Amino acid sequence: MPRRITTDEGRTALEAVHAAGEASLPSRTDLATAVRYLLQLLAEKAPGNSVEVRVPPFGAVQVVEGPRHTRGTPPNVVETDSATWIALATGQELWTDAAAQGRILASGTRADISDLLPLRP
Repeated sequence: MPRRITTDEGRTALEAVHAAGEASLPSRTDLATAVRYLLQLLAEKAPGNSVEVRVPPFGAVQVVEGPRHTRGTPPNVVETDSATWIALATGQELWTDAAAQGRILASGTRADISDLLPLRP
């Protein structure tokens, strides 16, 4: 099991990512920590194993109660890039907007996790 990211570590990484803004790229460490922290919050908010949320290359979690997935490709998958994930998870962007722009790949009947977002770090 990965090391738990503390609230202070997560918030510091999110602040660094937001401070970098569009003018420059945040450090890879800050970006990875922010993504993993938000995935951790999602897993705490919606524990379960029926939907896999992937933010390559930084992390993935299984969330939402329901049928457990154990082998092969999960039937319910959400995948997005790190910038989109952070924007969705912090409420800077709506699920419907990102999905309409093709920045969320969601498959399966349970893959719409918009009701779980935004998270409140």
